[in-house]
Amino acid sequence: MLVRLHEAEKHYDSFCLQCSLEVREGYVTGLIGPNGAGKSTAFKLILGLVCPEAGEVSVLGKTARSLTSDDKEAVGAVLPGSGFSGYLSIRDILPVLKSMYRDFQEEDFIKRCGQFGLPLDKKIKEFSTGMKAKLKVLTAVTHKAKLLVLDEPTAGLDVIARDQILDLLREYMMPGDRSVLISSHISGDLEGLCDDFYLIDSGKILLHEETDVLLESYGVLKMTEEQYQALDKEWILKVKREPYGYSALTGQRQYYMENYPEITMEKGSMDDVITMMVQGGQG
Repeated sequence: MLVRLHEAEKHYDSFCLQCSLEVREGYVTGLIGPNGAGKSTAFKLILGLVCPEAGEVSVLGKTARSLTSDDKEAVGAVLPGSGFSGYLSIRDILPVLKSMYRDFQEEDFIKRCGQFGLPLDKKIKEFSTGMKAKLKVLTAVTHKAKLLVLDEPTAGLDVIARDQILDLLREYMMPGDRSVLISSHISGDLEGLCDDFYLIDSGKILLHEETDVLLESYGVLKMTEEQYQALDKEWILKVKREPYGYSALTGQRQYYMENYPEITMEKGSMDDVITMMVQGGQG
C-alpha cells in the first residue's frame, strides 16, 4: 500500500478531519468532495506538511514524518499555490531540479516543455494559468516518482490544457507499478482517469467505490410521491425531495430497472454521487 490513512485526525478551530483511505500500487485514486470538505488537509497529512493528532498516516510503508530524502524523491506533488518564483525562467530552474532529484530526466523535461508550449527563457510570472499548471505537473512526473499526490492539478484550466495533463498522467501510469492520488472539482476528469475514488465531506469519508462500479451500477431514480412510497428502499443510499416528488441514489440500478420499469432511471455519475451523498437524506 503506497498511501494509508487509518482514522487520521487533524483539528482546526472550525473543522475536524477524521479520515481513512488507501492508495494501492498501480491505481489512480480520486478524492472528491465540495470545497472545504477536507481534501487539502488530507493531502497535507500525506505529505508530512501537518501532523496528525490521532490515527496513522503512512506513505511508501513509512510514517510521513520518517521519510528519508531518498523516499521523498519517490513522491511527486502538486499543491494549490505552490510553484517556483515568478522571476525565474524554466532554464533557471533546471539546475535546481537536477540538484533536487537524482533521477531528473532533463532531456525528456525539455522536450515536453516544447510539446506543451512552455518557453524555456520566459519568466514564469508571465505564464498563463494553464502554462503554470502544466509546468508543475511536468516537474512532478519527470523524476521517476513512484507516487504522485496531486491536489486540483487541473483547476482553472481550459479543456485542451486539462486533456494534455490527463494524457500525461495516463502515460505516467503505463509502467504499472506507479500510483496517483488526485483531487479535482471536474468530475469528468476523474471518471476517465481514476480506478477508484473516495467521497469526502465535512472531514469524513462518505463513500469509497471503484469507478467502473459507479458507472455500471449506480443510478438516480426520478419518481412521484406515490412511486416513492411504494418503492422497495433496501438499495437506496440517499433521497432528495424534488418539485416533482423525489430523486434517489442507488448502487443497484439494474434491480430497480427490472422491478420498477415505470420509474425514470438516469445513469449515475460522480456529480450525482457528490450531490446526492452530500445533500440527500436517508430513505
